Amino acid sequence: MTREDIIKPENLVYKRTPVLTDAVMHYCPGCGHGTVHRMVAEVIEEMGIQDKAIGIAPVGCSVLAYNYFDVDFIEAAHGRAPAIASAVKRLYPENFVFSYQGDGDLASIGCGEVMHACNRGENVTMIFINNGIYGMTGGQMAPTTLEGMETATSPYGRDPQIMGHTMRITEMLAQLPGTYFVTRQAVYTPALARKCKKAIRQAFENQKLNKGVSFVEVVSNCNSGWKMTPTQANQWLADNMLEYFPLGDMKVDGKYQQPFIDRLGTYDAPNEKTYSLRKK
Repeated sequence: MTREDIIKPENLVYKRTPVLTDAVMHYCPGCGHGTVHRMVAEVIEEMGIQDKAIGIAPVGCSVLAYNYFDVDFIEAAHGRAPAIASAVKRLYPENFVFSYQGDGDLASIGCGEVMHACNRGENVTMIFINNGIYGMTGGQMAPTTLEGMETATSPYGRDPQIMGHTMRITEMLAQLPGTYFVTRQAVYTPALARKCKKAIRQAFENQKLNKGVSFVEVVSNCNSGWKMTPTQANQWLADNMLEYFPLGDMKVDGKYQQPFIDRLGTYDAPNEKTYSLRKK
């Protein structure tokens, strides 16, 4: 068998989706943003909606998302992606509208926008990357920073008595009546990446039903902000982040899932554990 016999379309194992542009991504090596970008792009290609997809880019690490997707994009002011997505979907109800935000953008300055968009039940898809820190601006504490976790603005670890408790924003949004599908996923292993892509696909498909917000949180790492190698950051994520932010569906077809219901009953107990990036 010759090389020409092997290199044929029917033998193709993988190719770059045309929904991604040729622009070189600026993300740090090991960051989950690039993986999630590829999944969103592949879902758009597989659904055949490239000419109908409209993305809303945030301020933060993924501020340049519009450079990487070959679909229509709008750049939102800091935290305002859900408000822009709401307007675009109402103006173009036949299009597939999605917002893409990090935890500083969505859970901090944009907390009001995402809360009200979810409460209204806007028929959009929201992708939320949670790495527990402000990445682009220098590693400051975010609403999702774990208690005890060191950042540029909490160098001795997050102290809840001074800095407040870690925010489980996705659990809050799941309890609003306008959310139809709410899930938390991760992408640091191939198996988890496959599950995450399936969830993203469902979040886009749900727009055909006009039932409300489909919200996908992706727990990711920030090896630059955490001052770790990508491998170390993935391990720290698995050992610490997922204990506080467990993976799985919270709401499907507008109905709470039993593991989520069971977990809600434990949140009135005080958190007695801290999660240090430095201490063994």
